[in-house]
Amino acid sequence: MSPILILVTIFAYFTLLFVVSYIAGRKADNAGFFSGNKSSNWIVVAMSTIGAAISGVTFVSVPGMVQGVGFSYLQMVLGFMVGQILIAYVLIPLYYKLQLTSIYEYINNRFGLTSYKTSAWIFFVSKMLGASVRLFVVSFVLQELVFAPLGLPFVANVFFTILIVYLCTFRGGVKSIIWTDLLKTCCLILTVGLCIYFILRSGVSWDGFGKNEMSRVFFLDNPRQGTYFWKQFLAGIFLVLSTTGLDQDMMQRTLSCKNTKDSQKNMITGGVLQVFVNALFLVLGYLLYRFADTNGINIEGHSGDGLFPYLATGNFFPTIVGVMFIVGFIAAAYSAGGSALTALTTSFSVDILNLKNTQQSEAQITQTRQKVHIMMSCIMAICIYVIYLLNDDSVIQTVYKVASYTYGPLLGMFCFGIFSKLDVKDKWVPLVVVLAPIITWILDANSQAWLAGYTFSHERLLVNAFLTILGMLLIRKTRHE
Repeated sequence: MSPILILVTIFAYFTLLFVVSYIAGRKADNAGFFSGNKSSNWIVVAMSTIGAAISGVTFVSVPGMVQGVGFSYLQMVLGFMVGQILIAYVLIPLYYKLQLTSIYEYINNRFGLTSYKTSAWIFFVSKMLGASVRLFVVSFVLQELVFAPLGLPFVANVFFTILIVYLCTFRGGVKSIIWTDLLKTCCLILTVGLCIYFILRSGVSWDGFGKNEMSRVFFLDNPRQGTYFWKQFLAGIFLVLSTTGLDQDMMQRTLSCKNTKDSQKNMITGGVLQVFVNALFLVLGYLLYRFADTNGINIEGHSGDGLFPYLATGNFFPTIVGVMFIVGFIAAAYSAGGSALTALTTSFSVDILNLKNTQQSEAQITQTRQKVHIMMSCIMAICIYVIYLLNDDSVIQTVYKVASYTYGPLLGMFCFGIFSKLDVKDKWVPLVVVLAPIITWILDANSQAWLAGYTFSHERLLVNAFLTILGMLLIRKTRHE
């Protein structure tokens, strides 16, 4: 595909995106920006949640990982579904009962101000890094397809990316995000379905599917490997509990539903549908590798994260496939970035600046919120550029590795608060949430030497959370304090 055609496709999609964003958010006040005025339809939220869970990382990394680890990712996705059921029946009733705008207000009610601010800062770092990694994916691909051929530097690419994300969210916040994510979901499913259709029509067969390593789903033979079923399944449960149930970004849209029951229906429906959507991405990956092999296409240097972009835009399929890839890709990446930017603005405004309890007027709150929105955008741009300079790993693995270290303390704090009645010495909580990831990293770095060749995978999150709970037990208050 030519860079000009790609640019035309991008601007056409953004025109539609801005129209949807404007219509959804044109009358949004601060309550609409932060919580959607608690009036969102649960079916719309459920469909938008599917899109929200699929970023540009998923779009390129999940199909590409099939060659290396087969369909093992589906083991984790099954864990995601169980995790979302737990969120529906454990966390959502709690959040609605306390009438939270930011979910980290629970930590303030449970442990105190220092713990509350600490949890808010953990989210800030976690979401900023995670969102930056995801937006790095779209920036990197667009650099290869558009900016580099036009002689433009990566800095211009980053500025363009952040500007689009900012413009899509500066007015409507979560009200806009829900509807733009619904648009994104439709584009993603249409794109993947269209690609599968053209691959099968080209003569690629299903021979061998389910009988070779590339289409293998369940890995039950070696507990030391990162693809072992129980490691992946349990990691999926706790990753979703952390990155959805304890994440202001993901819960912000869920808490915009009218009541607890609607919110629960949204969460469970989204969890079930997510399994089928991710399975579709994995099937696409299998067929892409088969297509390359059948047609003798040299994919050296383009396997993994580069496979889908290379084949979709390399004139191997009809032009419509390349166009739909660009639409699906930018829909996934920019929508995820906009959602993260909205959540970061909300959390910083409510948790750090305490705007919810301020005596400022509506106009003053709006002005402060807009300044925070700009600040978050600038920080995200800087992070993307730094990741561009340092990137040396499969992006989806990088995202989950970051989540294991940053969301572990949040998972530990919420578990301790929900499942125990103990109080802690509030001022010591920051020390605990700093030491837990450090100790986890030391164990991770030395696991093969210390644990007879055992390799850490996503269970870093569980170790991190366990160490946080242990630390909070050590700083618990006694009866006399």
